[in-house]
Amino acid sequence: MTLTSFGPANLIKRSAETHPLTWRLRDDGEPVWLDEYQAKDGYAAARKAFADMATDDIVQTVKDAGLKGRGGAGFPTGVKWGLMPKDESMNIRYLLCNADEMEPNTWKDRMLMEQLPHLLIEGMLISARALKTYRGYIFLRGEYTTAAVHLRRAVEEAKAAGLLGKNILGSGFDFELFVHTGAGRYICGEETALINSLEGRRANPRSKPPFPAAVGVWGKPTCVNNVETLCNVPAIIGNGVDWYKSIAREGSEDMGTKLMGFSGKVKNPGLWELPFGVTARELFEDYAGGMRDGFKLKCWQPGGAGTGFLLPEHLDAQMYAGGIAKVGTRMGTGLAMAVDDSVNMVSLLRNMEQFFARESCGFCTPCRDGLPWSVKLLMAIEHGEGQPGDIETLLGLVGFLGPGKTFCAHAPGAVEPLGSAIKYFRPEFEAGIAQAKPGVPPLARPIVIGA
Repeated sequence: MTLTSFGPANLIKRSAETHPLTWRLRDDGEPVWLDEYQAKDGYAAARKAFADMATDDIVQTVKDAGLKGRGGAGFPTGVKWGLMPKDESMNIRYLLCNADEMEPNTWKDRMLMEQLPHLLIEGMLISARALKTYRGYIFLRGEYTTAAVHLRRAVEEAKAAGLLGKNILGSGFDFELFVHTGAGRYICGEETALINSLEGRRANPRSKPPFPAAVGVWGKPTCVNNVETLCNVPAIIGNGVDWYKSIAREGSEDMGTKLMGFSGKVKNPGLWELPFGVTARELFEDYAGGMRDGFKLKCWQPGGAGTGFLLPEHLDAQMYAGGIAKVGTRMGTGLAMAVDDSVNMVSLLRNMEQFFARESCGFCTPCRDGLPWSVKLLMAIEHGEGQPGDIETLLGLVGFLGPGKTFCAHAPGAVEPLGSAIKYFRPEFEAGIAQAKPGVPPLARPIVIGA
């Protein structure tokens, strides 16, 4: 994994004005610990928030800046913060950082936690002050062992410096922060499943309403934000709303910058902090360097395995939520994957759907039964044993597992790439449909009503 904001010709330099998330990174990739972080204006925004701003002013600033969640859903952060109760008597409330980064082809939060752990802690400290939460948890993907070590050291450094714990910065405000490692379940990326897991329960999503802001961890008001989202807060507080809005490219409805990347058989796979509104072509050609010699771009996903496939002609789309929506899918996490012309789409989709079927919590029938069903059909097609009507059955499953049809968004995300793959590459699926042989009954297939 590489990270650079320089581009192929080293013409773009990181600075605090243009790269609020990554300008403090070391060239050697080592973590930025407390002394170096503070030498690079670390915790200056927190000191400003504690000394000069009322809690409601912090919330309003984040809302005015237009910060949206960076975990994939894109919900306005300030609006989410505003859902927390105003009742001062509800003094037990929690702030959770969703660091359960298990979306295939996504590693942006890992980089921030491993190399800039204090940026996340500062973002959580300011957020806790705004939300009046006295305790925070970083719910970390269990496989991120290096991030766990670095975060725990950074937490201890912040405690020793009086930046966590009791009476922070002499304000009378107390905030404890804990690093909690999960057991490796994709569904914990859903905020209420994360809450259940943190409480020691099975990681099933909860029914909403009530929303976590009203009834969250142990029944108390709770706010859940993604790692990259929280890491944006210090720069917004430190530099102001107008500056933050000015970073994005013209035409983008999303503000600030985004960690974006490209993987696959590209010449320079990596991760870059770029302004919202850059085109996917710029990301693919100028930063990722295009395809390796001998390979041709067949299609690409804009933001993780749960986003739809797009074609090379869609590369001129702008990388922000509305820009990607215009070409038929979601931006997701913003880390794109290039699929080369040697890849069979049926095999690729079978692999993806196996992952999503395995990671289903099993709570609702469409997801629990529908995803394994899609895997069985894809495996048959992959081996040339598909039956007439199988493609229509798959498309029926895409509809039945779509948005609003299941208990949470796991299944809709799982079938979005399947639907787009059939749309653009149907002949590859048709090639796996076996011709009926006399005297040989077709493979048993359940019937999808309306398929």
